[in-house]
Amino acid sequence: MRRSTLAFLVVVALACQQSPAPQPQPTPRNLTGVLGAASYEIDVPGKWNGTLFLYSHGYVAPGGRNAAQSAPGFARTWLLDHHFAAAGSAYSTTGWAVEDALKDQMALLDFFTRNVSKPTRVIAWGHSLAGLIQLHPDRFDAAMPMCGVLSGAIATWNVELDSTYAFKTLLAPQSQLELVHLTDGFADLDLAQKILTAAQQTQQGQARLALVAALADLPGWFSPAQHEPAANDYTSQASAQWLWISPSGFGYAFPGRLELEQRAGGNPSWNVGVDYGTLLAASVDRAEVESLYAKAGLNLQQDIRTLNAGTRIKADPAAAAYLDRNLSLDGNLSVPVLSMHTTGDGLVIPSNESAYARVVASTGKQDVLRQVFVHRAGHCTFTAAETIAALQVLLKRLDSGRWDDSALQPAALNAAALAQGSANQLFGIPFDPSFVRYTPAGFPRPFFKGSAVPA
Repeated sequence: MRRSTLAFLVVVALACQQSPAPQPQPTPRNLTGVLGAASYEIDVPGKWNGTLFLYSHGYVAPGGRNAAQSAPGFARTWLLDHHFAAAGSAYSTTGWAVEDALKDQMALLDFFTRNVSKPTRVIAWGHSLAGLIQLHPDRFDAAMPMCGVLSGAIATWNVELDSTYAFKTLLAPQSQLELVHLTDGFADLDLAQKILTAAQQTQQGQARLALVAALADLPGWFSPAQHEPAANDYTSQASAQWLWISPSGFGYAFPGRLELEQRAGGNPSWNVGVDYGTLLAASVDRAEVESLYAKAGLNLQQDIRTLNAGTRIKADPAAAAYLDRNLSLDGNLSVPVLSMHTTGDGLVIPSNESAYARVVASTGKQDVLRQVFVHRAGHCTFTAAETIAALQVLLKRLDSGRWDDSALQPAALNAAALAQGSANQLFGIPFDPSFVRYTPAGFPRPFFKGSAVPA
């Protein structure tokens, strides 16, 4: 018996000394292809944790390069290193492709589920355009819109119309510049550039351009590589606003509007009933306009009366209904949302965030929304580190079931971003993390799902 026991122990000891057979490690996967008319890219790490980040890119100018990416380069590396999968679709068309974007992204999510695996969690995130979690709340667990058009489509294009209406009425009332029902957006763009160039040559023209900018709450800060002008440096602020107006703003206002009208089947925007004195009074640029008008010897109230007395523009009902569907936001959130915006954004103005906070509060869902701001000029000019710092807070919200509001304080976010080291760069230039406590102004022309369009 003792010999048998000893033999058994020897066998066990030898077995314990042998290494288990190695198990094959999952191989990272990169999938690319086309679904319908939209290309896609999917990245899955070898040790995927089950969470998928579905990335939506922003507006692409009509006819522009429309490539798919699973995530911006800086984020892709971080996501994969932390075992998250990433996927993103290009859209079937360019321009105001919200309808296509929503369909294409959902088709990609379905494709991922069939060909990779069903994710345990899906986070919608991206730049500029938004809307997935409103239309498909059951398919997502959280969202992080960055510099998003959170005021909705109708509100955004109405503000664009206010600026071009004031531009033509005050600076070139007899010109052939088309504001709606455009026939040649690039010809209108060329004409607008000539009017702008002439206006810049005089103090009167500069003052009126400041009013044009003020009706859209354009920031007086353009370059992220430069410090924000002082609060009373109206000359520098006006110079920055000219850069936001042209070519960026004019590109949307003319070629972009032509594409939108073709898509919507008419003009979806209006300024019926708008009091331009009221808009200016609420603008963040009011003091600048008043100062430049006084310097130019112009009567500001007379120009306001001219705007209010001008021929108003009505929307085509079917076109407005199209834009309402693609997309006005209802604020009825069912998943946590962390939005992020730069304070000096002149393409998607920061007050988009106040519009969103307002509509979310109207549904009683304000507890699931948090908003953070980066003090920097530019559209979506976040460093990799700042984006990662925000992502970490959103992931903690999902893991814990509650917001860590202390981690959302600017100092904590800046420390988290600083910890990312070399990721604190933009355009190859080092930037200090710049999260800041900020309250955006009210949006100039709010419009929410279910609101009435003037007849």
